[in-house]
Amino acid sequence: MNRQILYLTIPNIVTNLTVPLLGMADIAVAGRSGGVEFIGGVAIGTALFNFIYWNFGFLRMGTTGFTAQTYGADDKGETLSVLFRALFVALIVGVAIIVFRGPIRRFSLWMLNSGELNREASSYFEFRVWSAPATLALYVFKGWFIGIQNTRVPMWVSIGGNVFNVVASIFLVFVCHMGVAGIALGTTLAEYLSLLFFVVVWARRYSLRGVSLSLSGVLDFKKIASFFAVNGDIFIRTLCLVGVTTFFVSKSSGYGQTTLAVNTLLMQLFSFFSYFMDGFAYTAEAMTGRFTGAGDGVSLKRCVTLILKWGVGLSLFFSLLYCGALRPILSLFTSDETLIESALAERWWIAAVPIAGFLAFIYDGVLGGLTRSALMRNTMIAASALFMLVWVVLEHSLGNDALWMAFIIYLAARGFIQMGVLWYDGTFVPVGKRFKAS
Repeated sequence: MNRQILYLTIPNIVTNLTVPLLGMADIAVAGRSGGVEFIGGVAIGTALFNFIYWNFGFLRMGTTGFTAQTYGADDKGETLSVLFRALFVALIVGVAIIVFRGPIRRFSLWMLNSGELNREASSYFEFRVWSAPATLALYVFKGWFIGIQNTRVPMWVSIGGNVFNVVASIFLVFVCHMGVAGIALGTTLAEYLSLLFFVVVWARRYSLRGVSLSLSGVLDFKKIASFFAVNGDIFIRTLCLVGVTTFFVSKSSGYGQTTLAVNTLLMQLFSFFSYFMDGFAYTAEAMTGRFTGAGDGVSLKRCVTLILKWGVGLSLFFSLLYCGALRPILSLFTSDETLIESALAERWWIAAVPIAGFLAFIYDGVLGGLTRSALMRNTMIAASALFMLVWVVLEHSLGNDALWMAFIIYLAARGFIQMGVLWYDGTFVPVGKRFKAS
């Protein structure tokens, strides 16, 4: 079982780590091709699309859960129907983003307060927005492949796509002299190429031969309704997550530039930890869904227990790392000694984050695999409300420490509430072949 867990998890982690590396490459290209306005334009443009696409992350998570369950039940026809059903939704949403790109661009730039960078950010947007159908379809394919217990295909597609992205951006910027637009076009071309890779692999290894598939099955009203119900819950959950993160950054700026910089640096360390924990969360989705679909309660309970043990070990490792080696880690981000000293004074908060947060990552994956999205949604709403309550009560007396305390409690509440409900209602106790999946 541990071998199965690592077989799925390691490619997930590699895939996750390519995301910040690509962002660094884009910034490097922008920095060497122009001035501050180029870097700022790419930063604003990237943040804009992260904000848009993050809210449609349910296309990956929801697809993984449904796919893993049908895969575990050995229902090949429905496994393929889940893929086409999700691609249908992704195509509609992607085309809608392109059709309404004007209002979306104006609202997003206003919200991000781009100011003097408006021209460069707009240039980035106009080329990047055409990738919307491909980006959302990539979410679907990634979720589907994880659901069928294949995390290596998404890893290789991600690596190949990102390498092409960097090469294309360099060519378009330095040879074609397209500036910020070249970086955006490079990303757009890379996403369509990545989508082509997924389609080719799927056609070669998971074709329709010997599988009964019909349009009526794909467009089955009850199954579409279930798909939207689950993904609607995940969408609300994601909005709460984005809201807490945005509030954290907004309030950090209110405590002064130094505090904002310190919190930003420490949150980068949280993000780095999350790339590893998300690898186990994706594995939890895949394996939980598979064993639920197969009606294998013993393996279901065992896999969750082992993934929790991996989570404990990983969280302790990162906590000790952030306690004992924070100075050299921070030195990789900045040479400002005053800023480093200020961040070191807050080391106990960032050291507590992995221990407080690992349960939230793993049980989000477990609930995704069980397709128990309502519990995921309700837990996130409750934890977000608790975050606000703690901050409001303690802010006047503790200032920035209240913000960190609220964030720690928010992370811990998500994990412990989910764990308590799942164990209390007997989800992991096998009763014949029936389990509490929605």
